Amino acid sequence: MRGTAQSSLFVWVALLVVALFNLFPFYWMVTSSFKTSLEVVSYPATLSPKEWTTEAYRNIWLQEGFVTYFRNSLIVSLSTAFLSSFVGLLAGYGFSRFQFRGRMTWMSLFLGSQMLPGVLLVGAYFKMLTFAGLYDSLFGLILAQTTITLPFSVWMLKGYIDTVPAEIDNAAMIDGAGRLQILIRIIAPNIIPGFVATATFAFLLAWGDLLWALCLIEDQGKQTMTLGITRLIGQFRVQWSEIMAATVIGSVIPATLYLFLQKYLVQGFTGSAVKD
Repeated sequence: MRGTAQSSLFVWVALLVVALFNLFPFYWMVTSSFKTSLEVVSYPATLSPKEWTTEAYRNIWLQEGFVTYFRNSLIVSLSTAFLSSFVGLLAGYGFSRFQFRGRMTWMSLFLGSQMLPGVLLVGAYFKMLTFAGLYDSLFGLILAQTTITLPFSVWMLKGYIDTVPAEIDNAAMIDGAGRLQILIRIIAPNIIPGFVATATFAFLLAWGDLLWALCLIEDQGKQTMTLGITRLIGQFRVQWSEIMAATVIGSVIPATLYLFLQKYLVQGFTGSAVKD
């Protein structure tokens, strides 16, 4: 009994240390966003603001144009999530239900593409989008983000469609249903957790992206939140309070998604999406 109690105590202490290690940066970020520009760079550092102020939030919304950056990020992220999940659902159904030449080769290529660092591909995307006249456009950025997230979406959704018995498709076709009707009315409702997890992954990847937006967007009016935050770092001055405030605002959407979709995310990533 004594050994069990000591083991439990050790586990709780270890979990507490890990939790503090992970949560302290968020605490520092939030408190620093409410500090004055002088206090945030003062030494020694203060754990909480001596004078609470929302000046940093007012500055980034009214002076730095973060309303536009926030809107652009929402447009790019939502569009990427929708396109990646929708096309992934169609492709996943095709790979799951149809046998054709090169099927496994294509699936292997999708998987292998995920092993390539994005920095190796951004040059090629830059050339292609420039040739197509889509450079420095939100649509071009959405297409680039979609192609990056699509292989994962195809693999993820194919795995969930595989868990739905193919006999259901045959029974529905006997009743006169077409392939698209089967996918939308039968398959999709049974893989909702997996679909939500896939869409959330694509959304968060696009929301937190910096490399692709930096290389494919030049017009300030089309820049995203991540690019807007980098503009707060100047050659002679770093606006730490504004950076922290912008980061807090940028973290609201991912935190909200995790809060309200955690049930679907857990089911989606553990493979318990299909009801028996």
